[in-house]
Amino acid sequence: MRVVVAGAAGQLGGATVRRLTSHADVVALTRREADLTDHGRVMSLVTAAKPDVVINCSAYNAVDQAEDDPIAALAVNAFAVQSLARAAAASNATFVHYSTDFVFDGLAEQPYVESDPTNPRSVYGQSKLVGEWLAGEAPRSYVLRVESLFGGPAAKSSVDKIVSALRTGQEAPVFVDRTVTPSYVEDVAAATWMLVMTGAPPGVYHVVNSGLTTWHDLGREVSRLLDCEPRLRPVKVSDVPLRAPRPQYCALSNAKLASAGFQMPTWQDALRRYLSGPS
Repeated sequence: MRVVVAGAAGQLGGATVRRLTSHADVVALTRREADLTDHGRVMSLVTAAKPDVVINCSAYNAVDQAEDDPIAALAVNAFAVQSLARAAAASNATFVHYSTDFVFDGLAEQPYVESDPTNPRSVYGQSKLVGEWLAGEAPRSYVLRVESLFGGPAAKSSVDKIVSALRTGQEAPVFVDRTVTPSYVEDVAAATWMLVMTGAPPGVYHVVNSGLTTWHDLGREVSRLLDCEPRLRPVKVSDVPLRAPRPQYCALSNAKLASAGFQMPTWQDALRRYLSGPS
């Protein structure tokens, strides 16, 4: 089986390439090989690879910057997705695309399920939602929503920053009023491969670790696992001037993924494995 991974140098892309290398012939596309906003180049590279699966791990993640540069956000998060979906369709390949909890408004009181109405409040969230729609241009497509990614060879997320601060004895600012479901990139990659290989029904899935937490409680768990002082500075969303609004309650339910045959480990277990080193 041949798999094209776009965005292969990123946090999720790197983990995906590493996991799939022992299972498939992986063609890793980074910015060096392909400008994903160049439709012709994307079509040429992907169709030449003759893939069975195309996995898009690329994204424009500058949430605040997107408010002032919606064209750039849409170019990567929407129209590049369309190009990859069309290239997958031309190759008769399965298409996998990753989306985000930011497609929701964060006003819920219980974890979002895949069928809940979307209502993004930021340009970033809007661009990701358009990307979800355009992913459907591939006849067999999976849209996998992830959230608060951490781990992998290119670790640079909010979780990773909290871990780095606590490991070095620095104070870590943490939200006490944002509820999330963290996603360990190694578990996301494993779930992705399972969905593809078992032929699960195409569609939208929430691929996050099980359970939910606030950033403050996550920081306390990091401190416990590292056996270090929990130097945490509690902050509220209203205390931080952010250009783009964040969904405040953005926990996602992974029950649909479980019904497809893959039970995601808890975020605590994922965090423990991450802090213990590469699997």
